[in-house]
Amino acid sequence: MKKLSKKEAQKKIEIFFANIKNKTPKEVRKIKRLAMKHNIKLKELRKKFCKKCFSTNLKIKRIKRGMQTIECRNCKYVDRWKIKTS
Repeated sequence: MKKLSKKEAQKKIEIFFANIKNKTPKEVRKIKRLAMKHNIKLKELRKKFCKKCFSTNLKIKRIKRGMQTIECRNCKYVDRWKIKTS
C-alpha cells in the first residue's frame, strides 16, 4: 500500500466528510485513524459523528443557554457542544 503525504490525507478527509451521511461506522473509524496518524485536526468535523459508536445518525435534541445537545440515534449517547458566540 502506498503511503500518503499529509496533504493527500487532508484531501481524502475533506472528500470523505463532504459525503458523510451514507458512511458506515467502520469507514468513519478508518478516516479518524488516518487523521490521527497524520496529526490532522478534525475541528468542526468531529461533530458529524458519534464519538462512542462512530455512527453518523445524530439528532439535535435542544439548544439552551449556549449549549447544543446532540443525541446519537444508534447508541443514545448524549454529547454537548458549546455554541460559539461572536
